[in-house]
Amino acid sequence: MKTDIEIARECSLKDISEVAASVGVVARSIEPYGHYIAKLPLSLIDNKRVQKSKLILVTAITPTKAGIGKTTVSIGLTLGLNRIGKRAIVALREPSLGPCFGMKGGAAGGGYAQVLPMEKINLHFTGDFHAVTSAHNMISALLDNYIYQHRNEGFALREILWKRVLDVNDRNLRNIVTGLGAKTDGVVGESGFDITPASEIMAILCLSTSLDDLQRRIENILLGITIDGRPFRVKDMGVAGAIAVLLKDAIQPNLVQTTEQTPAIIHGGPFANIAHGCNSVLATKMAMSLGDYVVTEAGFGADLGAEKFFDIKCRKAGLSPALTVIVATTQGLKMHGGIAIEDIKKPNEDGVREGLKNLGRHIDNMQKFGQSVVVALNRYASDTDNELDIIRTYCAEKSVGFAVNNAFNEGGNGAVELANVVVDTIENNPSKPLQFIYSDDESIMGKIESVAKNIYGAASVIFSPAATRMIERAQELGYSKFPVCIAKTQYSFSADAKAYGVPKGFEFTIRDLVINAGSEMLVAIAGEMLRMPGLPKSPQAERIFLNEDGQIDGLS
Repeated sequence: MKTDIEIARECSLKDISEVAASVGVVARSIEPYGHYIAKLPLSLIDNKRVQKSKLILVTAITPTKAGIGKTTVSIGLTLGLNRIGKRAIVALREPSLGPCFGMKGGAAGGGYAQVLPMEKINLHFTGDFHAVTSAHNMISALLDNYIYQHRNEGFALREILWKRVLDVNDRNLRNIVTGLGAKTDGVVGESGFDITPASEIMAILCLSTSLDDLQRRIENILLGITIDGRPFRVKDMGVAGAIAVLLKDAIQPNLVQTTEQTPAIIHGGPFANIAHGCNSVLATKMAMSLGDYVVTEAGFGADLGAEKFFDIKCRKAGLSPALTVIVATTQGLKMHGGIAIEDIKKPNEDGVREGLKNLGRHIDNMQKFGQSVVVALNRYASDTDNELDIIRTYCAEKSVGFAVNNAFNEGGNGAVELANVVVDTIENNPSKPLQFIYSDDESIMGKIESVAKNIYGAASVIFSPAATRMIERAQELGYSKFPVCIAKTQYSFSADAKAYGVPKGFEFTIRDLVINAGSEMLVAIAGEMLRMPGLPKSPQAERIFLNEDGQIDGLS
């Protein structure tokens, strides 16, 4: 079997101007980054066309370390829609260098359902991640300088809420001390690093609707609390314009192509386990301005990515998907059915049946939002017909669509069945108007409890003293109407990464709360979730190298 990167290299790529022309964008409107990548100007967004386009969300069952293949299905479905004559565009997030060189490897799809050029997308791409990192850390430097320069005037922060970011998995940077050395080396203080996808600047980039909105949100970033109890924001330093300058190009969505030369838009990269997990509002609306069907994804399982897609992104952007696709695999279902990871490739019908409880919970959750659901079974060579029939029968009993996806091996042809089921469902049973899990007016604790109990299945929610203090502060500062973004493990409905399947009756602990006043959401951190990952014992970086032809190997 060929590797993803071997398949990517064999694909013939169109000049990016040709890809743009295929959706009615003239060459002079784009800003090329080489032959196969371009930035798209925000002026191309047409809100009238956005209202007519059909938005499809791709999410998944609770992921396992065996993988689910959600991005591959998203790309494959788009290829399948184009194969049946629909004008379809996929809108995805950008990969982070952390997972690429850590545990996961590349994140541009797989097999014959990829976005290209794969190596550039997985690495530095158009520099958007670097721009977010630079903008975030510029604020850190300017804040430290402000404290240093004004310390003799009586200015000080009794609490600094702004950390630093880096797009590398580095556990040693989670907690640091800065300003050591001579007096001229700064003011000594504790700090730390999050990974760039967790940056509030990343969230702001992904939720902004224009350059003006971007700068407004940057101004409102809460940096700390002064010694007399006042909030200290970026606008108090007068540098929001400078930060917006660093993001001027990064705010424009990126145009690339699929393995079948159809257009793809890739922009933004928050993780759904530690952030809101969706590509940018601007990229989604750009795709909807150019395509009649738009396929987008939300990170990890539906309890994380899809919930945040609806309750945060759609709530703020006025989007309402026509359909939600839930991706499942027999191997993932077997793990949730109690089968050991070393045995999940072996036929096990009982394991599949038990694992269907996890799928069922996600289906029920999506229907709470008013969504019509189609289940896409991402097929593996080891799957048996009997196992597929069990899943097909279950979906029929749940009155949801079902299709086998084989885009990994066959490209668009392997997703025609899925595309037809999706179109038929949208035409005959489209989603109802979006229903949120909580209202804007609900209390902060009430919003968190609504998600934890109604989506995760928690029996109760425990708030630590630190989380309670931050919730009270958010209320005092007038942030009670913000949506909540719960950071928790992706491997379970609960905060326990080893609680597979459908855990019930558990306590759900909120350890801390981070106020993102610029992105206008409150990040509640559950259990032991960390916003700076560490590297595994054998990181993917050990297998990435330049071969004798100067080509990259091991990235996928």
